[in-house]
Amino acid sequence: MTESTASSRAARMPTTEQGGFPAQQQELPGATAEMDPVPDHGEESYRGSGRLQGLRALITGGDSGIGRAVAIAFAREGADVALSYLPEEQQDAEETARWVREAGRTALLCPGDLTEHATCTELVGQVVADLGGLDVLVNNAGVQYARDAGLAEMGPERIERILRTNLHALLWLTQAAVPHLGEGGSIINVSSIQAYEPSTSLLDYAATKAGINNFTVNLAAELGPQGIRVNAVAPGPIWTPLQPATQKVEKIEAFGADTPLGRAGQPAEVAPAFVYLAAPAEAGYVSGTVLGVTGGKPVF
Repeated sequence: MTESTASSRAARMPTTEQGGFPAQQQELPGATAEMDPVPDHGEESYRGSGRLQGLRALITGGDSGIGRAVAIAFAREGADVALSYLPEEQQDAEETARWVREAGRTALLCPGDLTEHATCTELVGQVVADLGGLDVLVNNAGVQYARDAGLAEMGPERIERILRTNLHALLWLTQAAVPHLGEGGSIINVSSIQAYEPSTSLLDYAATKAGINNFTVNLAAELGPQGIRVNAVAPGPIWTPLQPATQKVEKIEAFGADTPLGRAGQPAEVAPAFVYLAAPAEAGYVSGTVLGVTGGKPVF
């Protein structure tokens, strides 16, 4: 990393002493350009070395945040990338696709609502047809609501959306993708520190993330004989559009300050974990694992 790159990244990150971010709020799904500071997705810092050369990946929630950082890293490692996102996230998705194409790889834009079963099955079919196959599925799409206080305020619409986005879509997409992955294929799910240290305001969200951990281990056992690896990444507090779009202002001002490292992480700091788990030469014997990227918070 050059001195200028390091300075650029440091400017986007709160210091250990500061923690938190300037007071701000958005409405779901949130927009990257409106964030202060704009997250670091590795645009200027990530350097690839061909670890995913020729692979084809589908990344849900690929328009922004962790999804964008993973897309950039995968492309710079030699993978073609399909991005799944909500139609209202088109602007962010176009920006992510631009970075993928600048890396010389194919970027396939796939807008749609994954809470619908038909959308999930059609998405996988489109990716297989347009990319010529599928090698890596990243189940990254997720939603949370943290502005309501507790269980009594969690209405049926909220609970339904969280369950359908975080769990139903993951199951449907995986069902559709497995027949196309074949030996050497990889599935990477996105868990959370909330599976281990749940917040009462995120009771429903945290429950889905604990479920994803269970799903990951069970599916790894089922698909192991087929040579398909299944793992998960559990991020801690990461600065993405989901935070100002769902957190209270006071939470934003202290976001990440309670970690041992004293700050939130940037999407660029999470992406290498996905590269590692997707790379056959490096993680070929890694399956059924939840890899924490949490700033020091324990994932056990």
